[in-house]
Amino acid sequence: MSAAAAVTQQTLQTQAGMEQYLTFMLAGEEYGVDILRVQEIKGWEKVTRVPHTPNYVLGIINLRGAIVPVIDLRTRFSLENIPFGPTTVVIVVRVAGERGDRTVGMVVDAVSEVYNVPTGDTRAPPDMLGPVDRVLIKGLARVEDKMVILLDVDRLVNSSVLTGMDGAV
Repeated sequence: MSAAAAVTQQTLQTQAGMEQYLTFMLAGEEYGVDILRVQEIKGWEKVTRVPHTPNYVLGIINLRGAIVPVIDLRTRFSLENIPFGPTTVVIVVRVAGERGDRTVGMVVDAVSEVYNVPTGDTRAPPDMLGPVDRVLIKGLARVEDKMVILLDVDRLVNSSVLTGMDGAV
């Protein structure tokens, strides 16, 4: 079953003591975001570029009348750029910011799974993590004998990402 189908088939309400994360692949690593922040998953489509934005802001898309900025997580994390392929998707999330909630798209290599993680089973990230800034990471979770990096979408898509977009959206 695809992860997108798993999202629609699973209840979005977490069981007591559990948190649900939608996971995705990026440069061979698995990352997760709180599933309650995920609005939808879209196949890759061309964006409209906006001048004078950070290099990781690809542009904007029209999502049922809403203008949504799209960021490339590979560029945001200083990872090698690769051509977008058939598994490339945009995960549309709601983020809380200084100016209220915003909708933002994140381009990832592929969607992976939806995992239930017991509350309290996440660990703090180590001091040295490589290309991902430690402040963007909510924690690390061990799921099915692998480590999943849990991202803090509010910090990931902070006001500095959207500041350059405010005049355009």
